[in-house]
Order: sequence, then structure tokens, then C-alpha cells
Amino acid sequence: MHTYLSLSALQSALTVPDLSAPDSGHAVSAMLASVTEALTQLWALPVVEHRPSPLVSVRDNYDRLGFSPDDVTRDSRYSRHISPTVMLRSHTSAGMPAVLDTLQPELRRYDTLHVLPGLVYRRDAVDRTHVGTPHQVDLWRLRSRGLLGVPDLNEMLGAVVEAVLPGARWRTTPSTHPYTTAGVQLDVELNGEWLELAEAGLVAASVLRASGLDPRRWYGLALGMGLDRAVMLRKGMDDIRLLRSTDPRISGQLNDLNPYNPVSTMPPMRRDLSLVCADDVDAEVLGDAARSALGLDADILADLAVLEVTPASALPAGAVLRLGLQPGQANILLRLTLQSLERTLTSTEANELRNRVYVALHEGPTMELITV
Repeated sequence: MHTYLSLSALQSALTVPDLSAPDSGHAVSAMLASVTEALTQLWALPVVEHRPSPLVSVRDNYDRLGFSPDDVTRDSRYSRHISPTVMLRSHTSAGMPAVLDTLQPELRRYDTLHVLPGLVYRRDAVDRTHVGTPHQVDLWRLRSRGLLGVPDLNEMLGAVVEAVLPGARWRTTPSTHPYTTAGVQLDVELNGEWLELAEAGLVAASVLRASGLDPRRWYGLALGMGLDRAVMLRKGMDDIRLLRSTDPRISGQLNDLNPYNPVSTMPPMRRDLSLVCADDVDAEVLGDAARSALGLDADILADLAVLEVTPASALPAGAVLRLGLQPGQANILLRLTLQSLERTLTSTEANELRNRVYVALHEGPTMELITV
């Protein structure tokens, strides 16, 4: 059974500014423009940009893109459902079925690049490279009366890499996606390390057919990329929270794609928690709950690391009794890293934030709070 977002949680999600918007003046928007321009120069094709509502049907987000009924990403632990049939999109690909539907009456030759950028909404782990509302873009080239194949896909990948990290080495590894065939993961080399940049493939015949398009006549290339990650790689940034910083020393460097000049960082503070939680809980669920508990202070949480998970069956009887563990529960050792980007936290502030996370995540009968 799904759990559904409250009205206040929905309103909060919908008020997060979209930095990919053309009028944002932000590096995320500049990256989107760079990638789009690279592909238009490569192919000399018309471009159509779509910015549909982030509220989508569950059917468009999953079923029409080929996700199986039991796919784990459908679980409310990882996605944000509004009702049994409506959700906040978990990927910008959710907008493509509606785009494909508009092509049913098209009888002429057709060759167009469709660009779908914007925020996506997930329950994600907390660390310096993940956030619950990242920016994504889907780039789909759709053609009728003309083949598109793996050579065209590789050409696309090369142009995207050049737009994100000019001159970088890149490689592909096979990767399965429900809405593509010949799927690949695109990696780039940076400072001697291979890092994932995007995923891509040929549009699956089943997806075309679901929109009434004959796969013997229609072909497509599909590429999905995280814009936040692309900007971080391009500018040399190591903390995704910097992209929304209000510190003038930081925000003043976020209106272009020039290299980032690090500013002095505030010292981190760490707090360890011993929690009682369901034994199947994971970092994504805990991270989302922690963000929700902290509300406007969520950006101070730089990292949430699960250090150890010990189910009740593996603990001594005395520990089970002391913690009040029930069947199906576990003792979770968690480490919070608290760090403001703008100021130094006091110990009292760190303890207060720790307590808010503890109360939200702990399911045991006894609270162990720090006096603030």
C-alpha cells in the first residue's frame, strides 16, 4: 500500500525553485543550454523544449515507459505519491509518453530533438552528491521515415560529453533501462577517476507502440542526465548543497560554467545516533525522513551514514530488552554530519538538530535525547 504526501509536504515540494529555468541565470540553466546547443549544432535539427507539470500520472511515470508492476522504484519509500493515480515525477522521462502521443497524426518526414528539463522528486540518501529534488534533463531525438541506430547514439554521447566536460575521455558500459534497447551508462574520466554522467539508449519499440507509433516507421534516441551532477563536474564542486547557497561568495560563482573557486568552509559537527527502526529500513528512507524533520534546516545536514544495522535476532537478550526491540526491528547506528555553508554551528544547535532527527527516526519506546 502506498503512503501519500500531505498537503503541506506537496506544497513544500512544489515551491523548490527550478534552477534549470531560462530566467534563473543559474549555472544549471547554462549547462542545459550548452548541451542543447551542442546537439543542435551536431544535427541541425529543430528543438522543442517541454516543461510540463511535475504532477504526472503513475501510468506515465512507470507503465507507459515499460517499468514492471513490481519494480522497487514504485514503492512509496522511494517515490512521492499524491494519490493512487498521481505522483510527483521521479524522472523527467515521465513527460515523454504525452509527447509521443502528439506525434500520432504526423504523416510527413519528422526529425526533432525533444528536451524535457526540470526538477524530479525522490526519497534519496543524504550525502554531498545527492538531494531529494535534483534537476534532470531528458533528450529524445525522434525520427520517422529514417533509421536511428547505435552509431547515432554514440555521436550523441560524444556531443554531450564535449558540452559538459570539453576534451574529457568517455566510455560506455551496458545498462538496462525499461524504455530503451542497446542501453548504456555514459562515464567520463575526471582526475583519473571514471564517473557516471548519463544513461542512454535506443527508444524501445514497445514505448513507441504504446503511443500508437509504428516502430517500423518511427525511431528514437533517448538520453537522461542529472544537471546538478553535470554542473558539479564542470565547475569542480564537491557538495551539491553549494548549488543553492545564498552566501554571496558562492552564489556569485553560480551564474556561469567557469571553474569554482572554493571558499573557506565551516567546520562540520558529527553526532552518532542509536535508533530502533524497522529491520528493512535503508539510507534513502532515513535520509528523506531526516530532511523532512529538519524542514528549513535540512541543508545543514551534509551527510547521513548508516554505520551498522543489527536485527533483534542478532542482539543479546539484555540489549533487546533495554532497547525495547520488537520482532521485525533492528538497532541502527547512524552518523549525522552537520555543516552550515554560511556559519559555524554551536554545539547547542547541533544537539538540537540531532534531537529532531532522532525523534523523527526512532521507533523505540525510550528516547535518548541530548540536553540542549
